[in-house]
Amino acid sequence: MQQNTTTIYNSIERHEAEPVNSAKVRKPLYEKRKKIFPKRAEGRFRQFKWLVMLITLGIYYLTPWIRWDRGPHAPDQAVLIDLAGRRFYFFFIEIWPQEFFFVAGLLVMAGFGLFLVTSAVGRAWCGYACPQTVWVDLFLVVERAIEGDRNARMKLDAGPWTLGKIWKRVSKHAVWLVIAVATGGAWIFYFADAPTLLVNFATLKAPPVAYITVAILTATTYIFGGLMREQVCTYMCPWPRIQAAMLDESSLVVTYNDWRGEPRTRHAKKAIAAGESVGDCVDCNACVVVCPMGIDIRDGQQLECITCALCIDACDNVMDKIGKERGLIAYATLSDYSANMALATAGGTVPVDPKRVRGADGVFDGKIRHFDWRIIFRPRTLLYFGVWSLAGLALLFALLSRDRLDLNVIHDRNPQFVVESDGSVRNGYAVKLLNMIPEPRVITVSIEGMPGATMKIAGHDSADGRSVDVPADPDKVTALRVFVTLPKDRLAEAAEGFQIVAEDRQGHERDVYSANFNTPGAK
Repeated sequence: MQQNTTTIYNSIERHEAEPVNSAKVRKPLYEKRKKIFPKRAEGRFRQFKWLVMLITLGIYYLTPWIRWDRGPHAPDQAVLIDLAGRRFYFFFIEIWPQEFFFVAGLLVMAGFGLFLVTSAVGRAWCGYACPQTVWVDLFLVVERAIEGDRNARMKLDAGPWTLGKIWKRVSKHAVWLVIAVATGGAWIFYFADAPTLLVNFATLKAPPVAYITVAILTATTYIFGGLMREQVCTYMCPWPRIQAAMLDESSLVVTYNDWRGEPRTRHAKKAIAAGESVGDCVDCNACVVVCPMGIDIRDGQQLECITCALCIDACDNVMDKIGKERGLIAYATLSDYSANMALATAGGTVPVDPKRVRGADGVFDGKIRHFDWRIIFRPRTLLYFGVWSLAGLALLFALLSRDRLDLNVIHDRNPQFVVESDGSVRNGYAVKLLNMIPEPRVITVSIEGMPGATMKIAGHDSADGRSVDVPADPDKVTALRVFVTLPKDRLAEAAEGFQIVAEDRQGHERDVYSANFNTPGAK
């Protein structure tokens, strides 16, 4: 048994790695970037990251090509930001400029969604779904495929410039550029019909702004995802600073549980034989070499940590090999960590003693606090979820109950009224009818109030009356010039004002504008 245990510990792969921000080497000011060569990790969190990367990249690249039939008078692209038509299409939803509050509501939901996720599971956005993280993962896949895993890449980087090295570097950067171009190209397809724009772009017939946009996004994707990587998260991104303020003692964050890992040693058998205390950490640096930020989670919580949990996978694999429980590095809350640390150090009076957290049989003491999923459903997260849900329900209600007919009226300012030869008074109004559905329809424009008044629409053959049927083009604004006339003997009615009404009698939609009628001598 003794020989078998020694063999297991000797089989653990040891890595020579120094975290980029180690307190021993950290500089007070910015210094030149140190290259990081993260080792490929294997485990459940790495698999989850693959899944998230596949979903997010699939959504980004494929969404502009999804079709959605809106009839002959509207585009059939499912998701389209039509700047020329000042419209945003999202499947069956169509947003007009005056309905921008829907976008504001979505931003509110995104904000509280971020609060909710961060409060519950820390910087999960940064570790799994942030575009910078996703594209860096994709670029690393290419780098490993061409140059090999960590040791091979380090050897290649330190070696001389041979034809083989030049070929690998050129190939890697060429693939990176192809990905970057595809990223910029996918973005412009959200702003025009994708198949048409693709043909125009390839034949150099697209607008100049399309080529400029692709060039800018290609450069930023290539530089941020390939050349700068962790520097973007450390120096450029504001989220590490903002999200840190959202955490509390019950938020789940990636944690090195030094209450069971210390004192760490690479020679556990010798230390035990010498009567020394030995923790579970074998100081193999597996957690350091898989970290895409190049840090050591054993140094505690750090701004650079994006909580991608790859260090958990690496450490769990080592614990499996040496027959220890998983979770030396794990998602844990500060309150649980502090309670376990207090037990391991007798309230902070002695150094960490592994014997204080385990019984003679090696099983964890019953007082050790482990992850409990119910901690997620605490008042703070429930409050965030409640606000997030209310915002979503309010948007949904507004979306389902909104009218698709809008009326806008502006009274003529010069002149404000015209006195005709028979003494009657005429007022002019600029009326705009907005038909917000992709189908033509007939809108009845009428006046209510001032019983003696009549109306006339310029350009229409109908006689003066109280209402006129006006054809409205689909998804367009119909501009009208409306003249309202009040006879001389009925001018007293002007003091009460009147309403201009637009109504779709078949669709049962109606919009009303309360208008003033100006007369000579009126104040």
